[in-house]
Amino acid sequence: PKSGDQFRLIYDSKKRYVLHRISDEEKKFKLCKVKRQEINKKKVPVVVTHDGRTLRYPDPLVKVDDTIKVDIATGKILEFYRFEIGKLAMITRGRNTGRVGTITLVERHPGSFDIITMRDTAGQTFSTRMDNVFVIGNADAPAVSLPKGLGVKMSILDEREAVLKMKKNKTGSI
Repeated sequence: PKSGDQFRLIYDSKKRYVLHRISDEEKKFKLCKVKRQEINKKKVPVVVTHDGRTLRYPDPLVKVDDTIKVDIATGKILEFYRFEIGKLAMITRGRNTGRVGTITLVERHPGSFDIITMRDTAGQTFSTRMDNVFVIGNADAPAVSLPKGLGVKMSILDEREAVLKMKKNKTGSI
């Protein structure tokens, strides 16, 4: 836009897409989930990401379900985040869409859906299918900035209390 602002389209903790303002440094890359890894007809190793990008000669340690940080200008892989216990991840589909937490357990179910259990910063535990999980960084910090609420889902009562507190602060300052 004319204002020169940059935005990232990302889920908030209420399952809604929000335009989240990002810095000049953060606009240079995006995170992509690896959906497929193969060697093409010309014997070149490639990975295919969730948004349809085909990246040649990736790091040999990159596997399916890992997340790679892609430089938008060059299309090169800057770094990658393994899909493993202890990583920070966001839920992208299902009932818990938009929630962010640390992966605590991976239940493998051959022939069915693998289940991932996560814990958010408020200590709440929730589970979802493996396909719904998108790793966004290491346990200490996300690779991208997060919208208001940082992916923690509040209960209806907590939300109501926060709104009443905010209204009280507005009327008390007049």
